[in-house]
Amino acid sequence: MSSEPPPGSGQQPPDDDPFRKQPPPAEGSGSPYSAPPPPPGGAPGGDPYGGGSYPADPLAGMPPLAPSGRRTLARIIDMILVGIVVWLITWGFGVSEYNVNGDDVQYGKSLAQSLLAAVLYIAYDTVLISRSGQTLGKRWLGMRVANLDNGSTPSVQTTLTRSAVLWIPFAFCCACIWTAIAGGWSYFDKPYKQGLHDKAAKTVVVTTG
Repeated sequence: MSSEPPPGSGQQPPDDDPFRKQPPPAEGSGSPYSAPPPPPGGAPGGDPYGGGSYPADPLAGMPPLAPSGRRTLARIIDMILVGIVVWLITWGFGVSEYNVNGDDVQYGKSLAQSLLAAVLYIAYDTVLISRSGQTLGKRWLGMRVANLDNGSTPSVQTTLTRSAVLWIPFAFCCACIWTAIAGGWSYFDKPYKQGLHDKAAKTVVVTTG
């Protein structure tokens, strides 16, 4: 008989996920987002985003949180990598950020490039992070994204939420301003060093070694 967790709101990480935190041997386990709090001394319970009691640190058993400066550098690397692909595709199809012909600025082409950029950035983050918790930038700099409640690799649904919050405003309206706000939030956030996209997906970024 299967031992998989009951159906929830999203895809659950596999039990053999090498990054998943193991429950303490004493009194079972729980989720800080859904399960009721266990007796004192047991596994984490309550909701760190809500008002429930939370007697244990959800980061217990996980590697240290990644420094915000290193996260910023990894994000710049990822933006450059995907940006090159966006530029090559738009250049190949004759779609540039804007083409000026006298006083006529062709905003349609700018919108097409923004849409392509949003799709590629979201796909890049979603595919790579849902597989291993790492984009190329994070892998090269020794970090990964983890679920806050159990340390496992985020599901496709969780990663898609995280990516959409980060990249849709970036591509269509706010660009560097939104990136600075969403990513820069981790410099001031306590105790989990989360960006706004991490808060939306309930994830953290930790070191890998």
